[in-house]
Amino acid sequence: MDFGSTNIIVTLIIGGIIGWLASILMRANDQMGILANIIVGIIGSFLGLYVANALGVRTYGVAASWIVAVLGAALLIWILRALGVFSRFSSTR
Repeated sequence: MDFGSTNIIVTLIIGGIIGWLASILMRANDQMGILANIIVGIIGSFLGLYVANALGVRTYGVAASWIVAVLGAALLIWILRALGVFSRFSSTR
């Protein structure tokens, strides 16, 4: 295993944790599986960083980075919920 594949695995794990924490925060945990948590966590982290930079907020330290990532993932869940993505998936289960 080289460093490239290790980085992908770490990204998937951290993205899953961030997505899971955001889904708990937004009370969407019962509507999301592990794949949705990973996708929301990774994309939401980028969204949180983009919004924080646009607002002029700088993250110093690991804790601040995690907070921005989770808040970005929560924002993404809110957007997806407003678009009706979660209501479609919950009705098919």
